[in-house]
Amino acid sequence: MACEASRLPNQTLAERISEVKTAVQQIDAMIASRKVGVKVGPQGAVTFTGISDSDRRRITDACVYRMVMNSGSAGAKMAIARAEQLAGVKVSRKTLAAGVHSHDGGKNWSTH
Repeated sequence: MACEASRLPNQTLAERISEVKTAVQQIDAMIASRKVGVKVGPQGAVTFTGISDSDRRRITDACVYRMVMNSGSAGAKMAIARAEQLAGVKVSRKTLAAGVHSHDGGKNWSTH
C-alpha cells in the first residue's frame, strides 16, 4: 500500500507495515470515540480532523480511510457514514485515487 512506502531512513518495510497498522488502529479508536472528526468534501474526498502529526505518522487520509473501511471498527465506519450523510455524498474511491485531499480540515480541497 502507498502509505507503507513512506519510510524513514534505515526503516525496513516490515517495520513500516507494523507502524502503519498500529497507527491506523489508534486512529480508528479515536474516530470511533469521536476524538477525531470526519469530513467528506463535495467531490467525495475525505479528511480526518484532529489527528496530531505524531499520531498520523506520515499516513494520508486516503490510506486511513481505506484501512478503516477494510478492517476497522464498526464505530469508525459509522462515523464515516455519518459524515457522508452530512455531506450528502459518499466517499469516492475514484476521487481518493486522484489524490484529492485537504490540509485545513475540509475547508479547501486540492490535488497539488
